[in-house]
Amino acid sequence: GGQVLRLGKNYDEADKLGTEYILEHDMTKIDAYYDDVKIYGGQGTVGVEILEQRPDIDTIVVPIGGGGLITGIAVAAKAIKPDIRIIGVQTEACPAMIKALEDHVFYHEYPVTGDTVCDALVGGVGKLSYEIAGDYVDDLIRKAVKYMIKDEKIIAEGGSCTTVAAVRDFRERVGGKKVALVISGGNIDGDLMVSLLND
Repeated sequence: GGQVLRLGKNYDEADKLGTEYILEHDMTKIDAYYDDVKIYGGQGTVGVEILEQRPDIDTIVVPIGGGGLITGIAVAAKAIKPDIRIIGVQTEACPAMIKALEDHVFYHEYPVTGDTVCDALVGGVGKLSYEIAGDYVDDLIRKAVKYMIKDEKIIAEGGSCTTVAAVRDFRERVGGKKVALVISGGNIDGDLMVSLLND
């Protein structure tokens, strides 16, 4: 019964137009990354669950879009195990969080350069995530999607597979002995999936 509105050419534009629509129609916006501490807390349960299942994990690798998931996981996991390492991975096409932390600038919007299969990881970062991620996140980083489908039998979107790519291609940089990868979504376009499998 829901109505889908396709707005904008990228995430930042869609977010801006969607927010304007919500305000014009007196609706409530639920945002997964901007500044709602309850949403961050909910996302942090991923870190709690990882450590409940495997207390020996020393490194968690997490994809970064707006930053809510990694910030929630980092805060929760480090509250349980302060020495755990949290590694964030972003697409080269839109390294918004990496640049925000390097430049000490909150980028609510961030340009996408070039093509990427990681459409869930493009756009700006959340205000709350920008303000606290630097205290908790220890490091930031086409074949991985194909690997997950063919070898692991898991359909995961490009943004999720950045964690797999980071561990496969940058093993020494990621480090750790007992490493957990967060695979956060399977929203991959069917045509893109076929194209990647045929590469």
